[in-house]
Amino acid sequence: MKVFALIMAGGKGKRLGLPVEKPLLQFLGKPLIEWVVEAVKASQNISDFYIVTSQHTPETEKKCKQENWRIIRTDGRNYHDDLKQAVLDRQLCFPVLTIPADLPALTGEFLDKTISAFIQQGKDALAVFVPIEKREKLGLSVSSYDKHEGIDYALSGVNVLDGSKIHQEHIETGALITEDIEASLNINTQKDLEIAERIVSERLKRK
Repeated sequence: MKVFALIMAGGKGKRLGLPVEKPLLQFLGKPLIEWVVEAVKASQNISDFYIVTSQHTPETEKKCKQENWRIIRTDGRNYHDDLKQAVLDRQLCFPVLTIPADLPALTGEFLDKTISAFIQQGKDALAVFVPIEKREKLGLSVSSYDKHEGIDYALSGVNVLDGSKIHQEHIETGALITEDIEASLNINTQKDLEIAERIVSERLKRK
């Protein structure tokens, strides 16, 4: 089964404290969003994608137009509201993979693994969680977390959602709990950026 992908790139990115929009932040010589798009294109199970933008990311929109990446402009309220708005706007009534634009270690293989977990679990949605201690061990910040079966986990921002269930009050959600670096390296602070660049650079040298 192939799914559609939404790359979420409409947030304010205030925690970084930089004048550049977060999706355009340079990471080892190219914008963060390019790393994510490359991973999406490398996936065997993603049919197509949109970049979800807002009034907070006008320069990102310009970049998307230059690259001929299709966009969905949302109101920029928050991640969940923008996701819902994008799904309804394009009537995506089928499984949709959502990815934040700040995961530079992502690979097509990891995205395929996530989609496979969604299919195998057979629920309305799937959330990818990272153990908090994994991020702390790497020296990374933990700004977004949620409980799964009574345990707090860091949110990677990678999810799969059956768009046809978007109106339901209760959505049955499965989980993929992973220490994979692909899901662990989201960039929220300048320190996160420095650590992630070092880790990804070392990985690239080993290839």
